[in-house]
Amino acid sequence: MALDRDHVLRSAAALLTRKSTATMDEVAKAAGISRATLHRHFAGRDALVRALEALGIAECEAALDRARLDEGSASEAVRRMVREIQPAAGLLAFLYGENQLWEADGDPGWLRLDTRIGAVFVRGQQSGEFRIDLTPVWLTEALYGLIASCAWAMHDGRVAPKDFTHMIAELLLGGALRREES
Repeated sequence: MALDRDHVLRSAAALLTRKSTATMDEVAKAAGISRATLHRHFAGRDALVRALEALGIAECEAALDRARLDEGSASEAVRRMVREIQPAAGLLAFLYGENQLWEADGDPGWLRLDTRIGAVFVRGQQSGEFRIDLTPVWLTEALYGLIASCAWAMHDGRVAPKDFTHMIAELLLGGALRREES
């Protein structure tokens, strides 16, 4: 019987978003396979995390495609982006805390995501919609942080899933919107 790699990765993602310290034994059990089978496909936790990183990047790229970032105002694009990323938020929160992913020579997928997200903030600044004293790089990092924080809060039951988009977009945009000087 062939191993369903997608099932294993999604099972691992589901477990690790709930319990980031889960062992490889626990991941194997969650996926319904033996530890030996898991190790044949992922030599260790680092290899598993790298595979989850690729899954997370792919899910985010698909979410950005669905969000139609070039349509409408930049604020509307941010709201659509957050709404579309929500299904991957738990996985992103897990990846956000994995330090080995942020060492030199990381996956170029993060740069692709950063570039696409940053372009929305640049567009908002160029149109006069967003403040120009907050760099697109900072706004992108703030967005990642808010997504991870909200995902953790949802996991703990402190935020309702239906409030995810509103809470993140309004906090981010409330700080990013350009206001007339008094």
